Amino acid sequence: MEVLLYAILAIVGVGAAGFALIPSLAGSSRADKRMKALQGDIQANRRNADAVRTRDTRRKQIQDTLKAQNDALGKARKNVPLQDQIYQAGMKIQAKTWIRNQIIVGIVLALVCFLLQVDWYFALVFGAAGGYLLPKFWMGRRRKKHQAAYLDELPNAVEAIVRGVKSGLPLNDSMRLVAKEAKEPIKTEFQKVLDQQTMGKSTGEAIQTLFDRMPLPEVNFFVVVITVQQQAGGNLSEALGNLARVLRNRKKMKQKIKAMSSEAKASAGIIGSLPFIVAILVTLTTPTYMVPMFTTTIGLVWLAIAAIMMSIGVWIMAKMVSFDF
Repeated sequence: MEVLLYAILAIVGVGAAGFALIPSLAGSSRADKRMKALQGDIQANRRNADAVRTRDTRRKQIQDTLKAQNDALGKARKNVPLQDQIYQAGMKIQAKTWIRNQIIVGIVLALVCFLLQVDWYFALVFGAAGGYLLPKFWMGRRRKKHQAAYLDELPNAVEAIVRGVKSGLPLNDSMRLVAKEAKEPIKTEFQKVLDQQTMGKSTGEAIQTLFDRMPLPEVNFFVVVITVQQQAGGNLSEALGNLARVLRNRKKMKQKIKAMSSEAKASAGIIGSLPFIVAILVTLTTPTYMVPMFTTTIGLVWLAIAAIMMSIGVWIMAKMVSFDF
């Protein structure tokens, strides 16, 4: 009886050992499955962590690029050298030539005032003020006109680059196409970028030339898109396509604002011109009425005060009817 009991126990022990060892040798145990599942979870977590790390790194690069461009835009708006102002107005003269022309204008105005029998010290004041302000005012108007022509053509240039990239052309070849077929001043600007690349600069460094020569928010957008794509990668054609739509929408918004503010600008122009119109009409009807304003000291003093107050009023009205966004 004891022998039979021992035999049964031995059979049960062998069976239990076989049941425990054979499946694990076959590789189908639940422990194996749990280990494989755990390893799969670890790999998935590692991939997710790598993706998050890559996304964070890319986001930081984009943020650094945007911050650098915004700082550059602020500095470009605050401190613009005279030579850059001349170039942004579409002129090709040197700064020293511009200063010489200002001096000539000032001398001519002083001589005209002196011939009109204005006291010599007032003639010098009027000549100095006119020689500085009149050319500066003219350059400011020409600068705005040149920048408007630049912004009108920029969306077309961006869309041309998008079409080139979608057709399989590299970015440099697309910009070379713009430099050949676009209108001025975009044509010259992109040719400058290609010249910078020929001298050994990278695309990101060469494209910065556009913003350095024309510091406008729209140009800043284009430079940021190209710079971010060069640093972090991405779909360039899609990004530039979105940028082209943004530029066109900004252009439509500016035209809408211009149309809505035209009445206010006309009113400001009429109010600003009224003193001159009244002075001309009074001179035509009574020629001797305003002669003391130009021949006496007190009259010249009041003319200077009136000119200062008129300048302040015109500046305030100009700020009221101009919009920047």
